[in-house]
Amino acid sequence: MALDQSFVGRIYPPTPPYEVGREKIREFAEAVGDTNSVYVDPEAAKALGHSDVIAPPTFVFSITFKAAGQVVQDPQLGLDYSRVVHGDQKFAYVRPVRAGDRLTVTSTIEGIKSLAGNDVLDIRGEVHDESGEHVVTAWTKLVARAAEEA
Repeated sequence: MALDQSFVGRIYPPTPPYEVGREKIREFAEAVGDTNSVYVDPEAAKALGHSDVIAPPTFVFSITFKAAGQVVQDPQLGLDYSRVVHGDQKFAYVRPVRAGDRLTVTSTIEGIKSLAGNDVLDIRGEVHDESGEHVVTAWTKLVARAAEEA
C-alpha cells in the first residue's frame, strides 16, 4: 500500500540535544579511515581557524538518521521498515560540526512518491546548535521495496 501523500510537509519535534564529543569524532574518523588531523588534534584545528576539532562531513548522518526514526516509526505513516533500504544521502553545511556542539535535529517529510510499486520517502533534517544557529541540512532518501506477490 502506497504511503499517504498528505504526510508531505509534516514536521516532527526537535530531538533532545546531542553533545558532540572529541572522542566520538575521533572514533568516527577512524572508522571511516579519514586521517585528517583536524578531526583528532585541537591544535591542528585551531591552526585552521576552528575553536576545537571538527567532525568529518558524514559524521552528522548518525545524528540525523536517528532523528529520522521519528518519521520511520510514525504509526500513522505506515512505513514497513523491514522493506526499507537507504537510497541516498546529501548534506549542505553552513559550518562544520565541532566538538562541544549540542545539536538538535528537526525532521520534515519533504517528499513521498511511488515508483514501480516502491515507496520513496525523502526526509530533511535541519540541524541547529543550542544557540539556534543553523549548522547543516541533511537529506535522507529511503526506499521501501514493494511487497512480493505470493
